[in-house]
Amino acid sequence: MKLAILGAGAWGTALALTLSGRHRVTLWGRDPEAMDRISVARINERYLPGHPLPAQLALTSEFSRAVEGADLALLTVPVAGLRETLRTLHYHRPDLPILWACKGFEQGSDFMPHQVVAETLQSGVDSGVLSGPSFAEEVANGLPTAITLSSLQPKFARDISRTLHGHRLRLYSSTDVVGVELAGALKNVIAIASGLSDELGLGLNARAALVTRGLAEIARLGVA
Repeated sequence: MKLAILGAGAWGTALALTLSGRHRVTLWGRDPEAMDRISVARINERYLPGHPLPAQLALTSEFSRAVEGADLALLTVPVAGLRETLRTLHYHRPDLPILWACKGFEQGSDFMPHQVVAETLQSGVDSGVLSGPSFAEEVANGLPTAITLSSLQPKFARDISRTLHGHRLRLYSSTDVVGVELAGALKNVIAIASGLSDELGLGLNARAALVTRGLAEIARLGVA
């Protein structure tokens, strides 16, 4: 499969690194000078230092080149840049299936990512969210990671999950797009609270209570 990974931050670079071993991958970044530096050094020193990029991984700042001939676009830009990237993608490849990997809510509209996608892309395009407990550094290191691919098109979710699965990257398919997006955004609140608890020296009991009750609250919100 030919993949266009749109967004050369830590997560996009880590996914490009691990997926390029089994697929034809092009990593796109919006900053031409930054992408030139990465191309020369074959390493993303700003976002993923210490991880050389394989020779077969294509790098570009030209959007049209990134998506030309691609079978799937994986958007790894922050949620603040999602709408602009989708508009550019719609101009070049309006029918290209997409996954987005950003978490949170769009400032101003308070839209979740799937709402931004629905408002920006033409109807009928296969699409889904990729989310889960994952650190870019560990994915780049080839450590076991399990994430969820959720889409309102069940066959698309299953097929792409099977295609991207491998090299210690395990994908589970789902149709609960809203639930996956909510969990991906709200778990960060629990993570911050846990960090504060650790810094205050409140102990393992407090951290366990925060995680346990936080998960319960996220679950209640998810079915509200």
